[in-house]
Amino acid sequence: MASASVRASELAQTFLPAERQANLPWDRLAEWLRASGHDVGDLAPRQFSGGVANLNYLLRVDEVDMVLRRPPAGNLAEGASDMAREWRVLRSLNAAYPLAPRGISFCDDVSVIGAPFQLMEYRPGVGIGARLPDEWAEDTTVVPRLVDQLLDAMARLHAVDPVSAGLGDLGRPESFLERQVAGWERRAAAAYDGQPVPEVAAVLSWLRQHVPADQCIALLHGDLKLDNLLVHPVSREAVAVVDWDMATRGDPLFDLGVLLAYWVQWDDPAELRALEQVPSLEPGAPDRSTVASGYFDRAGLSARDLSFYFTLGRLRLAIAWQQLYVLHGRASRPDPRYSGFSDIATAVLMWTADTLDESPI
Repeated sequence: MASASVRASELAQTFLPAERQANLPWDRLAEWLRASGHDVGDLAPRQFSGGVANLNYLLRVDEVDMVLRRPPAGNLAEGASDMAREWRVLRSLNAAYPLAPRGISFCDDVSVIGAPFQLMEYRPGVGIGARLPDEWAEDTTVVPRLVDQLLDAMARLHAVDPVSAGLGDLGRPESFLERQVAGWERRAAAAYDGQPVPEVAAVLSWLRQHVPADQCIALLHGDLKLDNLLVHPVSREAVAVVDWDMATRGDPLFDLGVLLAYWVQWDDPAELRALEQVPSLEPGAPDRSTVASGYFDRAGLSARDLSFYFTLGRLRLAIAWQQLYVLHGRASRPDPRYSGFSDIATAVLMWTADTLDESPI
């Protein structure tokens, strides 16, 4: 646990200023909490600054810090921001996978704060995006160590027995990859209002022809990159894995493909490097091949061709960014972070379509 001085510094970096916070009906929330048996004094809500979709707040409940998590406003994309799914995972997984915070409460009554929400255990820590904190920036060993922590967390999750964790019926793992391709085809049609996009069609056609035949089944996180791995601000040891709303069972290499899709490197096109989601361009950062090898070593697997998983990950990334752009355009209070997401989606799609017969890992 961080010291008081470290935690004060952390809070200054990870919470939105009060004037930018999206406030909720805190009185109705307090009423629901009391009716659910919680001790409520001053909730003292503060909104976390990280993330590009779900809203996360630090609250004081039962005299301890907790995290309230709810979806963004507006019409949600298929399968996105599923608080009920995340609650189901977090109330079961902690015993088998201690990096998962404990789920505390769930509410599906949208009259309380306008959407389903959950309360979960708060784990103080730092999530890393595209840039390292200033005090770490000169140390070229930081990113490799963070990647080691992330790959350890990924391999440990994939080694958990879903049945023993109480999640033996989570999701539908049969034909998982085929259904992922079909699902992202539907999402693409929705994100582009049914308009044909040649690059999407080309990538989907390639994916349908290259679905791996031999798929094993494991628990998946669905978006396990470094900003969803919280590390202690001093020791840099992993303290939590967060953002479980897309968790399911399926082929574990799907999680690796998602991570590699974010992992831009200096020989990628400049338009692609604008993605800026992981610190892969920071000094000392490993390339995609090294990240992939690191996972295989930890999982005890022989190296495999990851072209399908990487391509699916890039398609998923592009469509998700386009979905967020559409959500931004329809929001009553548009978030300026989303304004360039369509351009990034286009760059990712074009690069992916142009390199289908190459091996970018």
